Amino acid sequence: MVSSLCMDKHFITSLKKKLETPQKAVIIPHKNPDGDALGSTLALLHFLIQNKHEAVVIAPNEYPDFLNWLPGQEAVLKYNRNPKDVRYKIESATLIFTLDFNHLSRIGDLEPLVQKAKADKIMIDHHESPDNYATLMYSDVSMSSTCEMVYNIIKDMDPNGFTPDISECLYTGIMTDTGSFRYPATTPATHRAIAHLIETGASGTEIHQRIYDSASFSRLKLLGLTLSNLKQIPNLPVVYMTLSQKELNSCDYKKGDTEGFVNYGLSLEGIIFSCIMIENENEGIIKISFRSQGEFSVNDFARSYFNGGGHHNAAGGMSSDSIETTVARFIESVQEVAHKF
Repeated sequence: MVSSLCMDKHFITSLKKKLETPQKAVIIPHKNPDGDALGSTLALLHFLIQNKHEAVVIAPNEYPDFLNWLPGQEAVLKYNRNPKDVRYKIESATLIFTLDFNHLSRIGDLEPLVQKAKADKIMIDHHESPDNYATLMYSDVSMSSTCEMVYNIIKDMDPNGFTPDISECLYTGIMTDTGSFRYPATTPATHRAIAHLIETGASGTEIHQRIYDSASFSRLKLLGLTLSNLKQIPNLPVVYMTLSQKELNSCDYKKGDTEGFVNYGLSLEGIIFSCIMIENENEGIIKISFRSQGEFSVNDFARSYFNGGGHHNAAGGMSSDSIETTVARFIESVQEVAHKF
């Protein structure tokens, strides 16, 4: 595992050595990629191409519309749309970069293809408890985002390698994964990276508007419906929200529409744990997001009770039960850890 203060010399030396000769690189984000996953993969794509490597980003599936302006996203191969092309790219790759996840289960149906691939695998990620599938690993849970980690790599390998396209992609991922620079993992080094990215072509104002000020009418209706479902567990600093498939359909739900909804619970005075449970009929599961403030670890909570994980203050999980049963299980689980609040 790599220190946040000094990137592991072995990692950067080994990566430089691999990139001394032309490579066929595949770069993969996790399923349902967010701003950090897509921003980091696209930034690395631009960097590899400008250094004369053949490279492609392969996403397991679609990503939200509010990310469809990122430089280079139009060339992303999506496995659910282009399975034949994706299989060929993975089988012929000499390097496979996996970004913003540390277990191959996070890439869904791509998992067996990547497992069988002969290419060396390089993991760049900031989540806890990494698996050991990678040949080369840069893992640092103290980092604000995978985009900040890619920033460090590019800065170390080529300090003059930042283009406006790279800087916009990295700024987007750092901004979204830090909650606009307010989460505890945002460090002085994070702000210095952001300043450098602005100097090299990222427009913070424009990026923020594209991500946060481009909501559809139906998304705002869905937010209102979500907040109307907000409930607090009596005598505990915990709130939860639910959305059924019927409610999603009533607001013409599109992928990404619920992004950030869970954070609204933490805006309430005295609340330190917020949860949202969202039904997905197609997959037959309830997708769950957890957010906390302070010392309570939603990563531990998600791993213990809902087959999930993530970060100390931001994690996810899932349930194969109904929403009603999942809510009951959530309340029971919270009461079991009530002594930690």
